[in-house]
Amino acid sequence: ILSSLWLNKFYYVFGFLALVLVILTVTCAEISVVMVYFQLCYEDYEWWWRSFFISGSSGVHLFLYSVFYFFTTLRIYSFWSGVLYFGWMFVLSYLFAIMTGTVGFLATFVFVRKIYSALKVD
Repeated sequence: ILSSLWLNKFYYVFGFLALVLVILTVTCAEISVVMVYFQLCYEDYEWWWRSFFISGSSGVHLFLYSVFYFFTTLRIYSFWSGVLYFGWMFVLSYLFAIMTGTVGFLATFVFVRKIYSALKVD
């Protein structure tokens, strides 16, 4: 996908990309729910931001991969071209982190509401 963005190549496999997006969404939701469940088992009830950052950390991974991609694949020697590349990849990674963090938070929010609605207080 980065080759289609930065090397003027056309990406043809949109069906596979949609499948990967579904898998990413399910994985972010599951990881956030499991990690917050462990946190709730230890009676730490401040789960709101942690559920966001657990799945939102994939944006950090995307930015680190873009650094690796810059030094191994791209042949950019101009300083300002590098600044432009890293600036746009930072914006893209930030938006990706917001997107995946929101998915993780919403899934965890639904999960916590569901498990606490099943409690019966006598």
